[in-house]
Order: sequence, then C-alpha cells, then structure tokens
Amino acid sequence: MNSSLTAPPFAPEAGPGEILPHAARRQPQAIALVAGGRRFTYAGLESMSRRVAGALRNRGIGPGDVVSLCGQNSWEWIVGYHGALRAGAVVNPINVMLTGPELKYVLDDCGATAVLAGAEQAARIAAILHDVASIELFVQFGGDPRYDRAETFASLLDERSDDEFTDHRPLPRDLCAIAYTSGTTGHPKGAMQSHRAILLNCALTATMHRRTSDDIVVTGLPAAHVYGNVAINATFLAGGTVVLMERFDAAEALRLIAAERATMFEGVPAMYSMLLAEQTLATADLTNLRMTTVGGQTIAPATMRAWQQRSQAPMIELWGMTELAGLGTTHSPYARAVPGSIGVALPGTDIRIAPLDGSDAEVGIGEPGELQVRGPLVMLGYFANPAATEEVMLPAGWLRTGDVAFADDTGHYFLVDRIKDMIVTAGYNVYPAEIERVVASHPGVALVAVGRRPDEVRGEIAVAYVVAKAGIQPTEAEVIDFCRDSLAPYKRPRAVVFVDHLPTTASGKIMRRKLADLDAVESTVENQEYQ
Repeated sequence: MNSSLTAPPFAPEAGPGEILPHAARRQPQAIALVAGGRRFTYAGLESMSRRVAGALRNRGIGPGDVVSLCGQNSWEWIVGYHGALRAGAVVNPINVMLTGPELKYVLDDCGATAVLAGAEQAARIAAILHDVASIELFVQFGGDPRYDRAETFASLLDERSDDEFTDHRPLPRDLCAIAYTSGTTGHPKGAMQSHRAILLNCALTATMHRRTSDDIVVTGLPAAHVYGNVAINATFLAGGTVVLMERFDAAEALRLIAAERATMFEGVPAMYSMLLAEQTLATADLTNLRMTTVGGQTIAPATMRAWQQRSQAPMIELWGMTELAGLGTTHSPYARAVPGSIGVALPGTDIRIAPLDGSDAEVGIGEPGELQVRGPLVMLGYFANPAATEEVMLPAGWLRTGDVAFADDTGHYFLVDRIKDMIVTAGYNVYPAEIERVVASHPGVALVAVGRRPDEVRGEIAVAYVVAKAGIQPTEAEVIDFCRDSLAPYKRPRAVVFVDHLPTTASGKIMRRKLADLDAVESTVENQEYQ
C-alpha cells in the first residue's frame, strides 16, 4: 500500500462524482474496494464507473435525470452510483426493505428515469415497472435477468462508449441526490441533497476521523443510507480501502476485521450488541483496529464500555440525518473522550438547542431542547413537497431535526431522544433512550428497545422489549427492579416483553414504531408491584 496520504494537493471541488477520478489519479493501483469476493483498484473502479456513465449517456440519460439504485451492498451498487453521478444524473438510493407499493411511490414521486436493482429486488421492480411511466431503463445487478425490459449490468460495462467522454461538472448547489426518509407516518419524503453537501460531508468526516490511505474500513452499513454512503466515500476520498459486507453478520464482520487487518469498523448500536454476543468474539483478532464509529441511535454506556474494553480501540459517537447528507456532529480521535456525547459540530456547521415549544430562541447550557442545524450540509428541501419543507426549515435557515438534545459548556452535544418517541406518562415526559441505556446494562440483556402502550390511568406507559442473552433468562420483575437505582419511579418500564428479535431498518436501527406489533405474538403480564 502507498504511504499515508493525508493532504491531497487538489481535492474534488464540485461533487462526489469527482471522488473516484481524483483517487485514481493519486494512487491508481491501490485497493479501493473489497466486495463480493473480489478486490478492485481505484483505477478499476474509475474505469468501470466511466463506462457506466458513458452507457447511460448513450441511452439518453444525463443531467437532471433520476437514476434509482435498489440493492444490497455490492460492487455493482458502488459503480452504478458513481457512474450515474459522472453522467450528470441525480441519484436516488432506495431502502431495500421497501415493499412493492412503497417502491412504486418513491419511483413515481421522484420521476425515476432508470432503475439499477439487485437480483433480490428485481422481482419487486419488475412487478411495478408497467405502473411507473417515467422509467426508461431497468438494469439488474448479478446474473442474467429473468424479467422483461431488464438489462444486465454487465451490458453497461461492456458497451463501447465515446472515447471522448467527459464527466458532467455540476455546480456545488445543484441537486445531487434525492434520499427518502424512512417516514413514520404517511409517505416518505425525498430530501434533496446538493453536490456540495454530500462531498463536504465526506470531506469533513474524513478530516474529523483522520482517515488516510492506510485505513482499511469494514462496514455492513447499507450504501443507500447516508451513514453508509459517508463511511464508503469518506474512505475513498482519503484513498483508503473499503471492505464492504453485503449485509451485516456479526461472525463475518469479526472474520473480516481480522483477515483484512482492518483499522476501522463502522456500525449502529445493535451491531455492537450483536458483536459482543457473538461466540467467536473471544478469539477474534481486533489488534489492528485504531477506532470504531457508532451512530444512528444512542448507544448504551455498558455496550460502549464492553466493546472498547474488548477491542482496545476508541469508539467515536456521531450523529447525522438524511436531511444533512450524513453527519452533523462527531468527535475527533485526537480530542479528549466525552462519553455519551455525539460530539461537536462539523466545521462550518452551526448548531443550536431551541426550546421545545417552538419559539425562536436558545436554551441554557445543560437544558434539553430541539437540536437545530444551519449551514451548507442542510438539504435543499423535500422534493416536490413545499409544505413538508416549510415545517422543518425555519426562515433564518435553521433545520428542525426533531431530536431532543442538550449542550455542555465545551460545545459537546448530548442526544436525549426523538421528540416523536417521547412518552407522556401521568404528565411526565419519559424518553425511551434513557430507559434503554439502563436496561441494556443488565447482565442478562442482549438487546433492548422501549416503546409505548396506551394506559387508561397514565395515558401512556413505557414498555421494554428485551432480547435475552443466550443461556440467561431474566424475569420481568428482575429487569424492572434493576432500574430502581438509576431511574425515577415514573421513568421505569411498567412492563417487559421478552422477544427473539427486534424490528430494525435496513441500516440496523431499531424501529420503535414497530414494537407494538410484537405484543400480538408475545405475551406478558404487567408487574402489579409497579402500578
């Protein structure tokens, strides 16, 4: 591998479509990507993405057209993403968990011109293809397609295109991507991310995490998610190597960390809980890890301590959202550790804590309020949805995040929970994340998520949904009693539901809105002592 490259003389300026050409000029033969049992150099990825861009142009797909990508992590997904950007198209990364009707809504809403899909997702795309009039091109990753109108990704790569192909050069504020939020109610909203926002987020993340060409990053985060996208492209920007898992598996992640001599692992809290519960952890070689990152949701201190003790590497907490094209806050490994904090604002990003009543002011140090963000990372708005945009974008440029947080006197921020997840019980505000952090430290708990349940007396009560550790089965009373010393009586869970698994998104985040569905298949008796 080349010696560490920390200060590129000429960095990309306009957008993420420049990342691969930039890296290929600097170190063409360095390994950029390990995926699907193959290794790809920067020169190889650059060449393939250029050929895909040329093939898209030959089919009339270029500036302003929307190219949707729907598939599990793969080298084809990465090449397709960069190829679309180099052709000038707007990319639309799609969550692979969407159902047929949800897919149809997203493709219709953004007016997709082309869809690049994984073999597993192709059937769902084919079933709705005739109902989405805007789609002109349907491409399947992997083997031979079984569906009408579907082309192979190999056909794009093999197509001879104009040797005079030149990359599209967007303006920094031009639309680069339409990334749909998960949407807890109604239809998801398409956050419009600029070229500047995506490229800047990758650059600032690489800087804050001091990524270099020596880094080897193992990740199972979905490439379609902003956290996964930044993990991948921030590493490419620094000239490092991405070891991309098709989907997260704890045993495979530990194997890859050892086999590839990984310097970084990136994941969400549930992934670290699974790693700690994995039987092969005891013998896993983690000696090359210099740091790990965690985001997506708050992580229990007990989980963080256990992972850092086993890995002997610092865990960097971060926070971000789709509307920011990635991170908004993080830590630097050079700075002092502030456990429990999501870090400081990325350079050039303004953050404030505003009153929860919606007034235009700031709260005091240590006082909870809504986390709000302003700066070049903020989205352009929600696609074709001015009403939804107006709800979250304040006149002075502040983005309402919907997250409750507080700040300390050193500029570090601490996430409390989502405003919409707050439980109001007997007039008290209860935040599920606070309960989760306590319950997660119980020696018999592998995973926990806290949801709400209607109650005639209190209005709502907190319910803990628990996955027990293998070979250990705590009781409901034991879990509730465990909270006695750490939580005020009104904050303690009023019921515990033991389950085999918790509902998660494609990125591994726990979906609290789906927890109530578990009540239909799991029985529990509320502990009357705590009524």
